[in-house]
Amino acid sequence: MARRTPYLQPLFDGPLDVIGDVHGELGALHGLLRTLGYDARGAHPEGRRLVFVGDLCDRGPDSPGVLAAVRGLCAEGRAQAVLGNHEVNLLRGSRKHGNGWFFDGDHDRARGEFAASAPMPAAVRDEALAFLRELPVGLARDDLRVVHAVWDGPSLERLGDDLAGEEPEVIHGSDRTTPALRAELDALEAQRALEMERYGAALRQREERPPLLEAVGRSDALWQRGNPLRVLTSGLETLAERPYFAGGAWRMTDRVRWWDDYRDDVPVVFGHYWRWSDGSARAAYSKGEPDLFRGASAQSWLGARSNAFCVDFSAGARYRERAEGRTGGWRSHLAALRWPERELVLDEGPRLALG
Repeated sequence: MARRTPYLQPLFDGPLDVIGDVHGELGALHGLLRTLGYDARGAHPEGRRLVFVGDLCDRGPDSPGVLAAVRGLCAEGRAQAVLGNHEVNLLRGSRKHGNGWFFDGDHDRARGEFAASAPMPAAVRDEALAFLRELPVGLARDDLRVVHAVWDGPSLERLGDDLAGEEPEVIHGSDRTTPALRAELDALEAQRALEMERYGAALRQREERPPLLEAVGRSDALWQRGNPLRVLTSGLETLAERPYFAGGAWRMTDRVRWWDDYRDDVPVVFGHYWRWSDGSARAAYSKGEPDLFRGASAQSWLGARSNAFCVDFSAGARYRERAEGRTGGWRSHLAALRWPERELVLDEGPRLALG
């Protein structure tokens, strides 16, 4: 980038531990920090510091506790964090599947879901939002970059040059499509309207898979690409191979392996994409989307230059394991990438050298 913006900030100097999507799993976070050698205050005897890739909250048992812990670590200068799409939803006041804990009249509990998720005390809700509002979208230094979903230089430039001073919730929800994208969206509108008229009411009914709604999928993918904050925190999308149920609705778009086109020299670490340490766990707990990591081991670097690494090892699926009665020996994990050692550490499991 040509210049620093509020959305791209300097990454800590020195050795780092970059932690994947926590999703309210406070116990896993405490266990991982102990394994990494941090004390109860988040200090490390070797001067290491923490970096969180976003999605601190939702689905897990103690999102308020995770937010409070990370906020405290950041205030002490022991940690940095970037915005994930789940934090952006809170900033927008958008009620999504798994974030009812944050809102009055918890919409998840009303549907009989996520009953084990601790509610956010109303007295500290504004303080939590103020903390999230200060988080950047990307962190960078000469030898490493960190983002939640996609490292995309043009999107970072658009945030810095066109949208300086606007708050993330305004940017994420606004229409920033280019004229070319707008023309493509307009061309799909009539067919999309017909598809939604026929199937829209069924898209939140998990019991029966709808057909692939091509106009819905293509327009959703275009809309996603049209906003820089959506790209950076939620990723790039394309028309799905087949519909799958996620976030309380049938989806018509698939995520894109953007790292295959990443050509920059600087390595990038990200989260968001539900990586698994073994294939059988993915088959049991994934959302039904295509496996973006097919053919890559858990400790493999990704992309054309083997310098992109996803550190999200699906801690956000742990609530599904609990629903089956599991209380340990987890198949989903909270993970950390140690830098510059290039070592992967799981909350339960061995340390793995990255290939």
